[in-house]
Amino acid sequence: MSGFLALAMFGTLVATLLLGFPVAFTLGAIAIFFGIPTLGLDIFSLLPMRIYGIMTNFTLLAVPLFIFMGVILERSGLAERLLRDLSDLFGSLRGGLTVSAVLVGAILGATTGVVGATVVTLGVIALPAMIKQKYPTGIAAGTIATAGTLGQIIPPSIVLILLADIMGVAVGKLFVGAIIPSAILIILYIGYLVFHGLKNPDSFPKPKTVSSVDWKSVLISISPPLLLIIIVLGSIIIGIASPTESAALGCVGALLLSLASGEFSFNSLRESAAYTVKLTSMVFIILVGATAFSLVFKGLGGDLIIRDSLLSLESGQLVFIVMSMLLIFLMGFFLDFIEISFIVIPILVPICHLLNIDPLWFGLMVAINLQTSFLTPPFGFSIFYLKAVSPKEIETTEIYKGVLPFIGIQLVVLLLLALFPQLVTWLPKQAF
Repeated sequence: MSGFLALAMFGTLVATLLLGFPVAFTLGAIAIFFGIPTLGLDIFSLLPMRIYGIMTNFTLLAVPLFIFMGVILERSGLAERLLRDLSDLFGSLRGGLTVSAVLVGAILGATTGVVGATVVTLGVIALPAMIKQKYPTGIAAGTIATAGTLGQIIPPSIVLILLADIMGVAVGKLFVGAIIPSAILIILYIGYLVFHGLKNPDSFPKPKTVSSVDWKSVLISISPPLLLIIIVLGSIIIGIASPTESAALGCVGALLLSLASGEFSFNSLRESAAYTVKLTSMVFIILVGATAFSLVFKGLGGDLIIRDSLLSLESGQLVFIVMSMLLIFLMGFFLDFIEISFIVIPILVPICHLLNIDPLWFGLMVAINLQTSFLTPPFGFSIFYLKAVSPKEIETTEIYKGVLPFIGIQLVVLLLLALFPQLVTWLPKQAF
């Protein structure tokens, strides 16, 4: 009977989220609704200790720090200068502006890690330029929406920090393990855009003639964010700072870059701090709700049902990987990466350990998979962010069509990581 209740609990969650109820409060309400009649109030006596453990987790302190670093950099005018100089650099290439947008998205992803901020920034700066140069609206919008999601996988990424904590993997190892998959993803995005331009030359505007590239301006634009990335990630890899300490160092660096750019103001600092508090509060209130939900779900034996079902199948490891990746991909159509991370992944982690699957490799597979959740309909948040700042003539359906090839590329990278785990594990073994 308890097993049936656990499945009913999960089904109720999916149904209520699809109806648009707030995630954090829905998780808590369902936990109370199913928990008190079946397990009694005593089950919730464990909740304060679990919440206290979350709030005192030193690793999770890196989340608000990296968010603050990203917001400060997003307001520093960094993206506009990067796009301008990289557009000149790739100006002679057909579709060069889309390539520039991907590279700017990658650099912003590595320095901000906040998908919403990156998509909105690129949408405000790059999309009007693409429309003015008569790029197809689907490809232009799809490129920007996808480039903005690179912050999900390129370290220092918020989702990697959350997954590292959930899976019991060192954040530094997960960061280093993400470097090669991130590079592959960027190369394939650019490769697709270049190939599309060569195969369909009329679909992109004629490239402009660039007499000479101002390399000094390009270096001035790229050097500060790259230096900040090297300092933040390098301090983790070398071992002289924890992820939380390096995040604090990154905040200082972001403030210095903002000062150097002349964009710093106390009003901007106050707005950045307020946005950071708002976003961090959202993450942690969902985490509290997910903790209550997980407590009751496990109390009803839901995790054992899922574990036994997967372990009873033949070819345990292969079936588990395929089923778990398919589950995460499908849930990404309806849920945000935070909900999936806090609700689904804790159920899968014990099975992962039972089947002797490398949690570092599995964590990166999950991260790549979660990246698609920002682009898949009907609740692709990158698409919503971009639509909010797009001209009215760009329909949501055009953006959906534009991101489809990039979702395919993400799935190809996921398959590559499944076939060649060394793409994830080799670099951490060399670094640690």
